[in-house]
Amino acid sequence: MSQQNNPNALEIKNLRKTFNEKTAVDNLNLSLPCGEFYAFLGANGAGKTTSMRMIGGLLAPDSGSIKVYGIDVGDNPQEAKRLMAWLPDEPLLYDKLSPIEYLEFVAGLWQVDHNIAAKRAEDLLKRFELWDVREQRCEGFSRGMKQKTAIAGALLHRSEEHTSEL
Repeated sequence: MSQQNNPNALEIKNLRKTFNEKTAVDNLNLSLPCGEFYAFLGANGAGKTTSMRMIGGLLAPDSGSIKVYGIDVGDNPQEAKRLMAWLPDEPLLYDKLSPIEYLEFVAGLWQVDHNIAAKRAEDLLKRFELWDVREQRCEGFSRGMKQKTAIAGALLHRSEEHTSEL
C-alpha cells in the first residue's frame, strides 16, 4: 500500500475495551505516520497491553477501529498482521541457531520466498551490524545483539515498501 494512499502506518479511532465493567481503554485516538516510533508509557492497569493486543488483532475491541496501513484489523486481521511485527521486550531466540539460520526459520514460518528472504536477511543483518557474525550461534551474543537479531526476524516478512520506511 502506497504512503500516498494512506499516510498513516497506524490509525486508531475511538478505541474502547472493558473487562467486567472496568474500562481498560477508553476512547483512544492515535495516528502514527509511516516511519515514526511511539511508546506507550503509563502505570500498571493503564491499558497499554490491552491496546497492543487489540492493535495486534489478539483481542477484539468493544468499539472503535484500528487500521494498519489502511487495512482494518477487525475486518481483515490476517492481512493487517502481515504488515506488522510483534516483538516482546524479552525476545526468545533459539540460542543454537545463528542469526542467518534464525532468519531462514522465520522466513519459513511466514512463507517468504527463499530468494526474497535471503536478500532481506542480508539487508537486515547488515543494517543491524550483524553481518560479520551471521554464522555464529546466538548463545554467546550480548543482549543487544540478541535484540537486534529478533528485530531483524520481526521485520523479515515485511515488504520492501514498508521495511524501507524504517
